[in-house]
Amino acid sequence: MKELKILLVVVFFALLTYWGVEPFAHSKMHKHVEFKNFTYKDLPALSKTGDASRGKALVMGAGACVGCHSIKVAGVPAPMSPNAAAASYGVNPPDLSDVGGLLDGRFLAQMIKNPVKALNLENKFDGKTRFFPMPAFAGAGGNKDQEVADMVAYLKSIAPKEITPKEAYVTTCGRCHANRYGKYEQIGFVPKTKSNIKTNQDVDLLKFKENVGKYQGHLADYLGKLPPDLSIIVRARSEDFLKTFVEDPQSQLKGTAMPRVGVTKEGYEKVMKYLDKTGDPSKPARESLGIKVIGFFVIFTILALLWKRSVWKDLH
Repeated sequence: MKELKILLVVVFFALLTYWGVEPFAHSKMHKHVEFKNFTYKDLPALSKTGDASRGKALVMGAGACVGCHSIKVAGVPAPMSPNAAAASYGVNPPDLSDVGGLLDGRFLAQMIKNPVKALNLENKFDGKTRFFPMPAFAGAGGNKDQEVADMVAYLKSIAPKEITPKEAYVTTCGRCHANRYGKYEQIGFVPKTKSNIKTNQDVDLLKFKENVGKYQGHLADYLGKLPPDLSIIVRARSEDFLKTFVEDPQSQLKGTAMPRVGVTKEGYEKVMKYLDKTGDPSKPARESLGIKVIGFFVIFTILALLWKRSVWKDLH
């Protein structure tokens, strides 16, 4: 009886400490940020219905998109190497092949009209002392809103119907973040080792590493520091933090140089699926084993109860 009283006192004060102190400390160390489900309602909605054929002419012509961006699905190569682009702009501009399938329409339209607003980087690019490398679309002589809607329609029309988690990661995160466990660096996937017989050195791999180093130098100068490797980000951060941070980095880290990416909910889920695979590859096996362990304990408990009943039935 005495031991039970001691246990109850310990439990009481443990709960009092937890409910009285831990929530308060958590609220101070991890502020609550309202998740908006990747709707981007601070950006204006498209007011026009776009025409993909007109949009193609703008993207390839007056919109000047292909002056910086590649569009592989349309056979448009990158105008510069990743390092040359990073030296000019700070970061390599993304290929536009699948942005229409990963990014929100509001975001895409605003990215064309006012990229700094779309990216939510007014704190970094004030338009007076610092300018964002991508210029705002000035229009091609017609109704600007219609022209923007046409370009968005074209980008959505060329996006593949199926975009893999790996492709989603490369488009939305890969130009700034490496993923060591996925064998990915900011300029591409690490080439397979292929040593030269004479030198016992993989020349292609050495060149790749050299180019990665140069690119990371440009990126660090542009952003202020090199963005973190995302190999184990799914273990380091909570799901709530990750989705609110990706939705709007400023909401969690005021003044950060990380831009708003503009992904849709589906695009975000694809990226997270890739990060889950590289950062926690044993998760499916672990979850499967967990079900088996629970099943074992259920069966063990039933057998133990039957055994107890069998042993004690003659003693009562």
